[in-house]
Amino acid sequence: MANLLAESLQSGRFAITTELNPPKGTNVAPMLERAESLSGSVDAFNLTDSHTARMSMSPIAAARLLLDKGLEPILQMTCRDRNRIALQADTLAAAALGVLNIVTMTGDHPGGGDHPDAKPVFDIDSTALLRALAGLRNGKDMSGADLRGSPELFVGAVVNPGADDLDREIGRMEEKIAAGAAFFQTQAVYDAGDFERFMRRVEGYGVPIIAGCIMLKSGNMARNFNTNVPGISVPDSIIDRMDNAAESASARRRESSNITSEIIRDIRPMCQGAHIMAIGWEALIPDIIERTH
Repeated sequence: MANLLAESLQSGRFAITTELNPPKGTNVAPMLERAESLSGSVDAFNLTDSHTARMSMSPIAAARLLLDKGLEPILQMTCRDRNRIALQADTLAAAALGVLNIVTMTGDHPGGGDHPDAKPVFDIDSTALLRALAGLRNGKDMSGADLRGSPELFVGAVVNPGADDLDREIGRMEEKIAAGAAFFQTQAVYDAGDFERFMRRVEGYGVPIIAGCIMLKSGNMARNFNTNVPGISVPDSIIDRMDNAAESASARRRESSNITSEIIRDIRPMCQGAHIMAIGWEALIPDIIERTH
């Protein structure tokens, strides 16, 4: 089975991915319509795993539905809700349904989600999960037992180029590569200079890096990132631009689109792709991409 994401990253062609949240319910039509509208612009779609600990449809089902439409899914898999048995079982289930791409992450604590009394699991972390998936690819589960059929997987991880302790973050990145990470998606990037400094430190690792780009909705959203989201630093110049566009929704959409395309254009020579998190503004992605060349 062809893996379009792997082929794109390994060929050196700049990849574009974006993010979709499976529905909180069974109505998948809006998600599928949004994905199909981007089929000519986006290489693959991240499907979130109960994003920010807010319960939604399993991304495994959503991924299979995208495959049925001829679209390439990337399954996000967090360690928040499942122990090692369930994580391995879900990986085998996804692989049996044709899902080849997985991004591993530890996940947000449920206390900040819509089921704050849910018991967090965190049996293993994202690095241990990477090792587990590498074992499955090699025909063994975490207990060392043989599998009857091994999954074909292209497994990635996340990294934060703006981490306060960048030495520690790069050390964790090295551990993830050793554990089997074949690509990375990053936390949101707003400063090309800072990103370039990070990329210079990891350029010898030989692992494709897809830079994260969250579309800003307002200056207040940017200020909230700076205050409350570790590793995201939005420059004052960008905040001022969003504040100056505050007179109308259309002006904010236009300025946010301009900012995102400029960031991608600046970082394009440094990395292997961009992951655009549009948060409801996915219709702007084709124009953003068009203006990044």
